[in-house]
Amino acid sequence: MFCFSNFHSSQLAAQGALACVPPCMQTEAQRTIVRAQRYAAHGGTACLCAGAPCGQHSRFELVDDLEQEECYWVFPFSKSWMKASYPKLSFRCKSEEIKETVMAKGPGLYPEIGKKARDLLYRDYQGDHKFTLTTYASNGAAITSSGTKKGGLLLADINAQLKNNNISTDVKVDTNSKVYTTITVDEPAPGVKAIFSFIAPDLNSGKVELQYLHEYAGISTSLGLTAKPIVNFSGVAGNNQAAFGTDISFDTATGNFTRCNAGVSFTTSDLIASLNFNDKGETLTASYFHTVSPLTNTAVGAELTHSFSSNENSLTIGTQHSLDPLTAVKARVNNCGKVNALIQHQWSPKSLVTILGEVDTRAIEKSAKIGLAVALKP
Repeated sequence: MFCFSNFHSSQLAAQGALACVPPCMQTEAQRTIVRAQRYAAHGGTACLCAGAPCGQHSRFELVDDLEQEECYWVFPFSKSWMKASYPKLSFRCKSEEIKETVMAKGPGLYPEIGKKARDLLYRDYQGDHKFTLTTYASNGAAITSSGTKKGGLLLADINAQLKNNNISTDVKVDTNSKVYTTITVDEPAPGVKAIFSFIAPDLNSGKVELQYLHEYAGISTSLGLTAKPIVNFSGVAGNNQAAFGTDISFDTATGNFTRCNAGVSFTTSDLIASLNFNDKGETLTASYFHTVSPLTNTAVGAELTHSFSSNENSLTIGTQHSLDPLTAVKARVNNCGKVNALIQHQWSPKSLVTILGEVDTRAIEKSAKIGLAVALKP
Protein backbone atom coordinates (compact mmCIF):
# COMPACT_ATOMS: atom_id res chain seq x y z
CA MET A 1 0.00 0.00 0.00
CA PHE A 2 1.25 3.51 -0.87
CA CYS A 3 -0.17 6.64 0.76
CA PHE A 4 -0.37 10.16 -0.72
CA SER A 5 -0.50 13.04 1.79
CA ASN A 6 1.25 15.88 -0.09
CA PHE A 7 2.74 16.51 -3.51
CA HIS A 8 6.28 15.42 -2.54
CA SER A 9 5.14 12.18 -0.93
CA SER A 10 2.83 11.66 -3.91
CA GLN A 11 5.81 11.63 -6.27
CA LEU A 12 7.62 9.07 -4.12
CA ALA A 13 4.53 6.94 -3.64
CA ALA A 14 3.82 7.01 -7.38
CA GLN A 15 7.30 5.71 -8.16
CA GLY A 16 6.99 2.95 -5.57
CA ALA A 17 3.50 1.95 -6.63
CA LEU A 18 4.33 1.68 -10.32
CA ALA A 19 7.46 -0.36 -9.53
CA CYS A 20 5.42 -3.19 -8.00
CA VAL A 21 2.45 -3.17 -10.37
CA PRO A 22 2.35 -5.86 -13.07
CA PRO A 23 2.41 -4.72 -16.73
CA CYS A 24 -1.28 -5.46 -17.25
CA MET A 25 -2.19 -2.82 -14.64
CA GLN A 26 0.32 -0.06 -15.46
CA THR A 27 -2.02 2.21 -17.45
CA GLU A 28 -4.89 1.86 -14.98
CA ALA A 29 -2.52 2.42 -12.06
CA GLN A 30 -1.19 5.65 -13.59
CA ARG A 31 -4.71 7.04 -14.04
CA THR A 32 -5.61 6.21 -10.45
CA ILE A 33 -2.38 7.78 -9.18
CA VAL A 34 -3.33 11.06 -10.88
CA ARG A 35 -6.59 11.09 -8.91
CA ALA A 36 -4.70 10.39 -5.69
CA GLN A 37 -2.23 13.21 -6.34
CA ARG A 38 -5.04 15.71 -6.95
CA TYR A 39 -6.72 14.59 -3.75
CA ALA A 40 -3.47 14.93 -1.79
CA ALA A 41 -2.89 18.43 -3.18
CA HIS A 42 -6.00 19.55 -1.28
CA GLY A 43 -4.70 18.22 2.03
CA GLY A 44 -6.31 14.78 1.99
CA THR A 45 -4.64 11.42 2.35
CA ALA A 46 -5.36 8.60 -0.06
CA CYS A 47 -4.06 5.06 -0.23
CA LEU A 48 -3.47 2.86 -3.24
CA CYS A 49 -3.30 -0.88 -3.23
CA ALA A 50 -3.30 -3.65 -5.84
CA GLY A 51 -4.68 -6.94 -4.68
CA ALA A 52 -5.56 -9.09 -7.65
CA PRO A 53 -3.43 -10.90 -10.22
CA CYS A 54 -3.38 -9.97 -13.90
CA GLY A 55 -6.57 -10.86 -15.64
CA GLN A 56 -10.17 -9.83 -16.02
CA HIS A 57 -10.59 -8.55 -12.45
CA SER A 58 -7.26 -6.75 -12.02
CA ARG A 59 -7.83 -3.30 -10.57
CA PHE A 60 -5.76 -0.64 -8.88
CA GLU A 61 -7.60 0.66 -5.83
CA LEU A 62 -7.88 4.16 -4.37
CA VAL A 63 -9.55 4.73 -1.02
CA ASP A 64 -9.38 7.60 1.45
CA ASP A 65 -8.20 6.55 4.90
CA LEU A 66 -9.12 9.66 6.89
CA GLU A 67 -12.31 11.42 7.93
CA GLN A 68 -12.65 13.64 4.86
CA GLU A 69 -15.71 15.03 3.14
CA GLU A 70 -15.35 12.61 0.25
CA CYS A 71 -14.13 9.05 0.12
CA TYR A 72 -13.64 7.15 -3.10
CA TRP A 73 -13.75 3.45 -3.76
CA VAL A 74 -12.95 1.73 -7.04
CA PHE A 75 -14.66 -1.57 -7.83
CA PRO A 76 -14.78 -4.53 -8.48
CA PHE A 77 -12.93 -5.08 -5.18
CA SER A 78 -15.48 -5.09 -2.38
CA LYS A 79 -15.18 -3.03 0.77
CA SER A 80 -15.32 -6.23 2.84
CA TRP A 81 -12.31 -7.58 0.90
CA MET A 82 -10.35 -4.41 1.64
CA LYS A 83 -11.27 -4.48 5.33
CA ALA A 84 -10.18 -8.11 5.58
CA SER A 85 -6.90 -7.39 3.79
CA TYR A 86 -6.19 -4.07 5.54
CA PRO A 87 -8.01 -4.20 8.92
CA LYS A 88 -6.36 -0.99 10.21
CA LEU A 89 -7.60 1.12 7.32
CA SER A 90 -10.41 3.53 8.18
CA PHE A 91 -13.41 3.85 5.84
CA ARG A 92 -15.20 6.67 7.66
CA CYS A 93 -16.39 9.83 5.95
CA LYS A 94 -18.04 12.89 7.45
CA SER A 95 -20.93 12.28 5.08
CA GLU A 96 -21.07 8.64 6.28
CA GLU A 97 -21.08 7.57 2.67
CA ILE A 98 -18.45 5.98 0.48
CA LYS A 99 -18.82 7.18 -3.09
CA GLU A 100 -18.22 4.52 -5.69
CA THR A 101 -16.34 4.92 -8.95
CA VAL A 102 -17.24 1.94 -11.09
CA MET A 103 -14.83 0.81 -13.76
CA ALA A 104 -16.71 0.78 -17.08
CA LYS A 105 -17.05 -2.71 -18.54
CA GLY A 106 -19.62 -2.33 -21.30
CA PRO A 107 -19.79 -0.20 -24.44
CA GLY A 108 -21.95 2.49 -22.82
CA LEU A 109 -24.64 4.53 -24.57
CA TYR A 110 -24.50 5.94 -28.10
CA PRO A 111 -23.45 9.52 -27.11
CA GLU A 112 -20.27 8.05 -25.60
CA ILE A 113 -18.95 7.11 -29.05
CA GLY A 114 -16.29 9.74 -29.75
CA LYS A 115 -17.01 11.56 -26.46
CA LYS A 116 -13.38 11.59 -25.27
CA ALA A 117 -12.26 13.45 -28.39
CA ARG A 118 -15.22 15.87 -28.22
CA ASP A 119 -14.49 16.69 -24.58
CA LEU A 120 -10.85 17.35 -25.40
CA LEU A 121 -11.65 19.60 -28.37
CA TYR A 122 -14.75 21.46 -27.18
CA ARG A 123 -15.33 21.12 -23.44
CA ASP A 124 -14.46 24.12 -21.21
CA TYR A 125 -13.91 26.43 -24.19
CA GLN A 126 -16.18 29.10 -22.73
CA GLY A 127 -15.89 32.15 -24.98
CA ASP A 128 -18.08 34.34 -22.78
CA HIS A 129 -17.97 35.46 -19.16
CA LYS A 130 -19.64 32.96 -16.84
CA PHE A 131 -20.00 32.76 -13.06
CA THR A 132 -21.41 29.76 -11.21
CA LEU A 133 -22.05 29.39 -7.47
CA THR A 134 -23.23 26.18 -5.81
CA THR A 135 -24.46 25.99 -2.22
CA TYR A 136 -25.86 23.12 -0.19
CA ALA A 137 -28.89 23.19 2.09
CA SER A 138 -29.16 21.29 5.37
CA ASN A 139 -31.39 18.66 3.74
CA GLY A 140 -28.72 17.89 1.12
CA ALA A 141 -30.27 19.90 -1.71
CA ALA A 142 -27.77 21.56 -4.05
CA ILE A 143 -28.65 25.03 -5.36
CA THR A 144 -26.64 26.35 -8.31
CA SER A 145 -26.88 29.90 -9.61
CA SER A 146 -25.16 30.86 -12.84
CA GLY A 147 -24.89 33.96 -14.98
CA THR A 148 -23.43 34.30 -18.47
CA LYS A 149 -22.64 37.49 -20.33
CA LYS A 150 -22.89 37.06 -24.10
CA GLY A 151 -22.14 40.32 -25.84
CA GLY A 152 -24.71 42.75 -24.51
CA LEU A 153 -26.97 40.03 -23.12
CA LEU A 154 -26.95 38.67 -19.58
CA LEU A 155 -28.39 35.17 -19.20
CA ALA A 156 -28.99 33.65 -15.80
CA ASP A 157 -30.56 30.57 -14.30
CA ILE A 158 -31.09 28.90 -10.93
CA ASN A 159 -30.93 25.13 -10.58
CA ALA A 160 -31.98 23.06 -7.57
CA GLN A 161 -31.12 19.39 -7.19
CA LEU A 162 -32.51 17.11 -4.50
CA LYS A 163 -31.66 13.44 -4.02
CA ASN A 164 -33.67 10.92 -2.05
CA ASN A 165 -32.25 7.40 -2.14
CA ASN A 166 -32.18 6.48 -5.83
CA ILE A 167 -34.45 9.33 -6.98
CA SER A 168 -33.05 12.72 -7.95
CA THR A 169 -35.04 15.79 -8.96
CA ASP A 170 -33.59 18.71 -10.90
CA VAL A 171 -35.49 21.98 -11.35
CA LYS A 172 -34.04 24.90 -13.33
CA VAL A 173 -35.52 28.35 -13.93
CA ASP A 174 -33.98 30.66 -16.53
CA THR A 175 -34.40 34.29 -17.55
CA ASN A 176 -36.92 33.30 -20.24
CA SER A 177 -39.37 32.25 -17.51
CA LYS A 178 -39.05 28.60 -18.46
CA VAL A 179 -38.96 25.87 -15.81
CA TYR A 180 -37.01 22.74 -16.69
CA THR A 181 -37.81 19.70 -14.53
CA THR A 182 -36.05 16.34 -14.67
CA ILE A 183 -36.80 13.37 -12.42
CA THR A 184 -34.33 10.48 -12.54
CA VAL A 185 -34.84 7.07 -10.97
CA ASP A 186 -31.55 5.21 -10.79
CA GLU A 187 -31.66 1.41 -10.95
CA PRO A 188 -35.37 0.62 -10.46
CA ALA A 189 -34.12 -2.67 -11.90
CA PRO A 190 -30.51 -3.82 -12.38
CA GLY A 191 -28.83 -1.75 -15.09
CA VAL A 192 -31.93 0.40 -15.73
CA LYS A 193 -32.36 4.17 -15.39
CA ALA A 194 -35.69 5.97 -15.88
CA ILE A 195 -35.86 9.69 -16.72
CA PHE A 196 -38.94 11.91 -16.89
CA SER A 197 -38.57 15.51 -18.07
CA PHE A 198 -40.72 18.44 -19.13
CA ILE A 199 -40.47 22.18 -19.71
CA ALA A 200 -43.15 24.51 -18.35
CA PRO A 201 -45.24 26.14 -19.74
CA ASP A 202 -44.78 24.02 -22.92
CA LEU A 203 -47.43 21.31 -22.67
CA ASN A 204 -45.87 19.27 -25.49
CA SER A 205 -42.40 19.03 -23.98
CA GLY A 206 -42.95 16.02 -21.73
CA LYS A 207 -40.70 13.04 -22.39
CA VAL A 208 -40.02 9.66 -20.80
CA GLU A 209 -36.69 7.92 -21.33
CA LEU A 210 -35.41 4.49 -20.33
CA GLN A 211 -31.74 3.53 -20.34
CA TYR A 212 -30.30 0.07 -19.94
CA LEU A 213 -26.62 -0.77 -19.55
CA HIS A 214 -25.30 -4.29 -19.99
CA GLU A 215 -21.79 -5.71 -20.19
CA TYR A 216 -22.20 -6.08 -23.95
CA ALA A 217 -24.89 -3.54 -24.80
CA GLY A 218 -26.25 -0.08 -24.05
CA ILE A 219 -29.81 0.88 -24.99
CA SER A 220 -31.71 4.15 -24.66
CA THR A 221 -35.26 4.82 -25.82
CA SER A 222 -37.49 7.85 -25.28
CA LEU A 223 -41.07 8.76 -26.07
CA GLY A 224 -42.68 12.20 -26.21
CA LEU A 225 -45.84 12.59 -24.14
CA THR A 226 -48.05 13.88 -26.96
CA ALA A 227 -50.81 12.44 -29.12
CA LYS A 228 -48.36 11.92 -32.00
CA PRO A 229 -44.98 11.71 -30.33
CA ILE A 230 -41.42 11.56 -31.60
CA VAL A 231 -39.86 8.22 -30.75
CA ASN A 232 -36.11 8.02 -30.21
CA PHE A 233 -34.03 4.86 -30.03
CA SER A 234 -30.30 4.33 -29.72
CA GLY A 235 -28.40 1.13 -29.14
CA VAL A 236 -24.78 0.09 -28.86
CA ALA A 237 -23.42 -3.47 -28.99
CA GLY A 238 -19.91 -4.61 -28.18
CA ASN A 239 -17.59 -4.30 -25.21
CA ASN A 240 -15.11 -1.78 -23.80
CA GLN A 241 -12.74 -2.44 -26.72
CA ALA A 242 -14.99 -2.33 -29.81
CA ALA A 243 -18.55 -1.14 -30.21
CA PHE A 244 -21.07 -0.37 -32.95
CA GLY A 245 -24.23 1.67 -32.46
CA THR A 246 -27.08 3.52 -34.10
CA ASP A 247 -29.29 6.48 -33.15
CA ILE A 248 -32.66 7.05 -34.84
CA SER A 249 -35.73 9.24 -34.33
CA PHE A 250 -39.16 8.66 -35.86
CA ASP A 251 -41.89 11.30 -36.07
CA THR A 252 -45.23 9.53 -35.80
CA ALA A 253 -47.06 12.68 -36.98
CA THR A 254 -45.35 12.75 -40.39
CA GLY A 255 -44.26 9.13 -40.63
CA ASN A 256 -40.66 10.18 -41.36
CA PHE A 257 -37.31 9.45 -39.75
CA THR A 258 -36.02 12.78 -38.46
CA ARG A 259 -32.65 11.40 -37.40
CA CYS A 260 -30.60 8.42 -38.50
CA ASN A 261 -27.01 8.15 -37.29
CA ALA A 262 -24.54 5.32 -36.87
CA GLY A 263 -21.13 5.01 -35.28
CA VAL A 264 -18.32 2.62 -34.42
CA SER A 265 -15.47 2.95 -31.91
CA PHE A 266 -12.29 1.09 -31.07
CA THR A 267 -10.53 1.41 -27.72
CA THR A 268 -7.11 0.33 -26.49
CA SER A 269 -5.25 1.14 -23.29
CA ASP A 270 -4.16 4.55 -24.60
CA LEU A 271 -6.07 5.20 -27.85
CA ILE A 272 -9.74 5.70 -28.75
CA ALA A 273 -10.80 5.97 -32.39
CA SER A 274 -14.35 6.47 -33.66
CA LEU A 275 -16.24 6.90 -36.92
CA ASN A 276 -19.74 8.42 -37.16
CA PHE A 277 -22.25 8.82 -39.98
CA ASN A 278 -24.59 11.71 -39.08
CA ASP A 279 -27.45 13.64 -40.67
CA LYS A 280 -28.84 10.55 -42.41
CA GLY A 281 -25.46 9.82 -43.94
CA GLU A 282 -24.84 13.38 -45.15
CA THR A 283 -21.77 13.87 -42.96
CA LEU A 284 -18.92 11.59 -41.92
CA THR A 285 -16.93 12.33 -38.77
CA ALA A 286 -13.72 10.57 -37.75
CA SER A 287 -12.03 11.28 -34.44
CA TYR A 288 -9.30 9.94 -32.23
CA PHE A 289 -8.06 10.49 -28.67
CA HIS A 290 -4.57 9.42 -27.63
CA THR A 291 -3.31 9.40 -24.04
CA VAL A 292 0.37 10.34 -24.15
CA SER A 293 1.07 10.38 -20.39
CA PRO A 294 -1.58 9.45 -17.81
CA LEU A 295 0.54 10.83 -14.95
CA THR A 296 0.42 14.37 -16.39
CA ASN A 297 -2.97 13.90 -18.07
CA THR A 298 -1.30 14.67 -21.41
CA ALA A 299 -3.38 13.78 -24.46
CA VAL A 300 -3.84 14.73 -28.08
CA GLY A 301 -6.92 14.41 -30.28
CA ALA A 302 -8.38 15.33 -33.62
CA GLU A 303 -11.73 15.41 -35.40
CA LEU A 304 -12.26 15.42 -39.17
CA THR A 305 -15.73 16.01 -40.64
CA HIS A 306 -16.65 15.64 -44.31
CA SER A 307 -19.95 16.86 -45.79
CA PHE A 308 -21.04 14.87 -48.81
CA SER A 309 -23.62 17.46 -49.90
CA SER A 310 -21.20 20.43 -49.95
CA ASN A 311 -17.99 18.41 -50.37
CA GLU A 312 -16.38 20.45 -47.59
CA ASN A 313 -14.04 19.29 -44.84
CA SER A 314 -13.41 20.63 -41.35
CA LEU A 315 -10.51 19.63 -39.14
CA THR A 316 -9.84 20.38 -35.47
CA ILE A 317 -6.71 19.31 -33.58
CA GLY A 318 -6.20 19.76 -29.84
CA THR A 319 -4.11 18.79 -26.85
CA GLN A 320 -4.19 18.98 -23.05
CA HIS A 321 -1.60 18.80 -20.26
CA SER A 322 -1.59 19.14 -16.47
CA LEU A 323 1.10 21.48 -15.16
CA ASP A 324 0.46 20.16 -11.65
CA PRO A 325 -2.38 18.24 -9.98
CA LEU A 326 -4.45 21.44 -9.76
CA THR A 327 -3.64 23.28 -13.01
CA ALA A 328 -4.37 22.17 -16.57
CA VAL A 329 -3.87 23.77 -19.97
CA LYS A 330 -5.59 23.00 -23.27
CA ALA A 331 -5.18 24.24 -26.83
CA ARG A 332 -6.82 23.60 -30.19
CA VAL A 333 -6.65 24.83 -33.78
CA ASN A 334 -8.98 24.28 -36.73
CA ASN A 335 -8.66 24.54 -40.50
CA CYS A 336 -10.39 27.96 -40.44
CA GLY A 337 -7.32 29.41 -38.73
CA LYS A 338 -8.86 29.90 -35.28
CA VAL A 339 -6.57 29.09 -32.35
CA ASN A 340 -7.94 28.62 -28.83
CA ALA A 341 -6.08 28.10 -25.57
CA LEU A 342 -7.18 27.94 -21.95
CA ILE A 343 -5.76 27.47 -18.49
CA GLN A 344 -7.87 26.02 -15.69
CA HIS A 345 -6.96 26.06 -12.00
CA GLN A 346 -8.70 24.26 -9.16
CA TRP A 347 -8.01 26.17 -5.95
CA SER A 348 -10.32 24.01 -3.83
CA PRO A 349 -12.21 20.77 -4.47
CA LYS A 350 -14.66 21.31 -7.36
CA SER A 351 -14.01 25.08 -7.46
CA LEU A 352 -12.48 26.14 -10.78
CA VAL A 353 -11.38 29.27 -12.60
CA THR A 354 -10.87 29.07 -16.36
CA ILE A 355 -9.32 31.72 -18.61
CA LEU A 356 -9.72 31.31 -22.37
CA GLY A 357 -8.28 33.12 -25.36
CA GLU A 358 -9.13 32.92 -29.06
CA VAL A 359 -7.19 34.33 -32.02
CA ASP A 360 -8.23 34.30 -35.67
CA THR A 361 -4.98 33.92 -37.61
CA ARG A 362 -6.75 34.88 -40.86
CA ALA A 363 -7.76 38.22 -39.34
CA ILE A 364 -4.85 38.93 -37.06
CA GLU A 365 -5.65 42.65 -37.03
CA LYS A 366 -8.74 41.90 -34.94
CA SER A 367 -8.35 41.81 -31.18
CA ALA A 368 -8.29 38.45 -29.44
CA LYS A 369 -11.38 37.19 -27.65
CA ILE A 370 -11.01 36.57 -23.92
CA GLY A 371 -13.36 34.38 -21.89
CA LEU A 372 -13.59 33.83 -18.14
CA ALA A 373 -15.48 31.17 -16.20
CA VAL A 374 -15.58 30.88 -12.41
CA ALA A 375 -17.28 27.98 -10.63
CA LEU A 376 -17.49 28.01 -6.81
CA LYS A 377 -18.53 24.96 -4.78
CA PRO A 378 -17.88 25.53 -1.07
